[in-house]
Amino acid sequence: MSEELIHIIAGVLIPFAGTTLGAACVFFVKHAIRPGVQKALLGFASGVMVAASVWSLLIPAMEMSEHLGRLAFIPAAAGLAMGVAFLLLLDKIIPHLHIGSDKPEGMKIRLTRTAMLVLAVTLHNFPEGMAVGVVFAGILMGEPTVSVAGAFALAIGIAIQNIPEGAIISLPLRSEGDTRGHAFLMGTLSGVVEPIGAVMTILLARIVTPILPYMLAFAAGAMLFVVVEELIPESAEGEHSDLGTIGFTVGFIIMMCLDVALG
Repeated sequence: MSEELIHIIAGVLIPFAGTTLGAACVFFVKHAIRPGVQKALLGFASGVMVAASVWSLLIPAMEMSEHLGRLAFIPAAAGLAMGVAFLLLLDKIIPHLHIGSDKPEGMKIRLTRTAMLVLAVTLHNFPEGMAVGVVFAGILMGEPTVSVAGAFALAIGIAIQNIPEGAIISLPLRSEGDTRGHAFLMGTLSGVVEPIGAVMTILLARIVTPILPYMLAFAAGAMLFVVVEELIPESAEGEHSDLGTIGFTVGFIIMMCLDVALG
C-alpha cells in the first residue's frame, strides 16, 4: 500500500473517529449535556468550522486562482455562493429535527424522532466530509497549494469539533430512554456520511481538479451555512450567556493554529 493511499485513508477516517469518540460518551456520562456546556460545545464547533473554511478552503481557492489577477476572488465567491445554495436546498428537502426542538423541518415524511435527530447532524456532517475529500483530491492530483500536513490539519480540526457533535446526538437519545448501545450507534451513524462524502469526492478527483478552487469554496460555503443557520443560533438559545462566544473563540483559535502550524 502506497504512502499516499495510507494518508488518504487516515485523513478520511479521522473526522469519523471524532464523531464515534463523542458518541461513546454515552457509556461514561449518565445524563444529558447541561445547557451551558452544550452552548459552549456548539460555539466551539462553529469556531472550528469558520476557521477551517477560511484557512483550509477559501484562502487555498484564491491562491489557486492567482492567474486571474485581480479577479482571483471569482472562483472563491462563486463556489461559496453555490455551497450555501446547495445546503439551503438540502435543508428544505431532507426531513430533520434539531436538538431541543419539537418541530421537524424539511419534507413532510413520517420518520421517528431519533431518525430525524440523526438526519439533522448528518446534514451538518455532509459538507465536512466533502471538505476533507476535496482537499485530499487536490493532493492526489498534485496541486502545489494543498499540502498533506494542511489536509491533516483540516481533518484533525473537524474531528475535534465532531467529538461534541457525537455527544450532542447520543446523550439526549439516552436521556429520552434509548439504550446506551442504540444511542451510541445513532451517534456514530450520524458521522458515516463524512467518509462516504470524502471518498466520493476523491474518486471524482480527475473531474474535480479543473474546478478545484470552486469545489474548495463550495465546501466552505456549505460549512458556513451550517454555522450561521444552525450552530450559532442554537448556541444562543435560552438564557443569555457568553459561553457560546467563548467556545467559538477557542475553536477558531485552535483550528487557526493547527492550519498555520501544520499547513
